[in-house]
Amino acid sequence: MSLELKINDDIKAAMLARDAKKLEALRAIKAALLLEKVKEGATGEVSEDVELKILQKLVKQRRESADIYTNANRADLADKELYDASVIETYLPKQMSEDEVAAIIRKIVADTGATSVKDMGKVMGAASKELAGKADNKMISTIVKSLLG
Repeated sequence: MSLELKINDDIKAAMLARDAKKLEALRAIKAALLLEKVKEGATGEVSEDVELKILQKLVKQRRESADIYTNANRADLADKELYDASVIETYLPKQMSEDEVAAIIRKIVADTGATSVKDMGKVMGAASKELAGKADNKMISTIVKSLLG
């Protein structure tokens, strides 16, 4: 089942359950997918890779907003953003642990022959491709820096 169909089914279920908070988060996903589908130069279809990137972007936006709200002492708004992020994350693949990511990055460092921070671009490119959707790029970057630094 495509992500779009799954989202539509979940929207219907949230409407029937009268779950307004979940409905709002699901509609945000649907809107982002729809915008991608109809943007200039689009084919009318959204590939799985693009869907994954959209979901990751939405989660990242929600988390950053929550941090901003927390710093501004607006816990009510931060909680809403974190809830939205948790709903969106259910559609992402299971995230890998830091240890699993570190093991994969060590292998990539060995394969690419990277020895210093100057080689970080090579390692990050390979790691981002291999770990797409399975780990946060911020965590990948931190691990790469610690291994090469």
